[in-house]
Amino acid sequence: MGTQIEPFSAKDSNIEGLKVISAKMVTDDRGTVRELFRGSVYDDVLPAEVNSWKQINLTRTKKGAVRGLHGEAMNKLVTVAYGSVFGAYVDTRPGSRTFGAVQTVHITPGVQVFVPQGVCNGFQALEDTEYLYFFDNEWAPGMPGTALCPLDPELDIKWPIAVDTTDLNQISEKDSKAPTLQELREKLGVD
Repeated sequence: MGTQIEPFSAKDSNIEGLKVISAKMVTDDRGTVRELFRGSVYDDVLPAEVNSWKQINLTRTKKGAVRGLHGEAMNKLVTVAYGSVFGAYVDTRPGSRTFGAVQTVHITPGVQVFVPQGVCNGFQALEDTEYLYFFDNEWAPGMPGTALCPLDPELDIKWPIAVDTTDLNQISEKDSKAPTLQELREKLGVD
């Protein structure tokens, strides 16, 4: 097989500041090495205020389960260590020119998404998956942020696996009862 190198790359999305990243990967007969983060490379892609990660979480999520949409007071770099997800992102920043925009990304090992503070992050596991979150702020109960219902019809997110709102193995009550985008607009006074 020989050695195959997939270089680092990053591209913009339809949400201002949200980046879809392909991490550098080196594959040979033994397997694959993925760079989860290399400061010197990411410095050109991430905003200057993101200068270190303060917390890193790993979640194990069952196939079909939905987590989110959450937009806490932190920037995030998200990816999967194992498995794959359908990632969904919604801009909830009141002053953003892309407020209300939705971006979806199929995330497999090596694909990352930089999620700016104020953009809601959510995903559905397409198989049993380990999902990684890098945060530039430590999570704390009651911290400022936004949540949206991932099933809000206005968002028109086409979840690949049907979601049963009565199945708590698939979606939490908190997420299924989160505000809609219209309710958030009204709360924020955004047209």
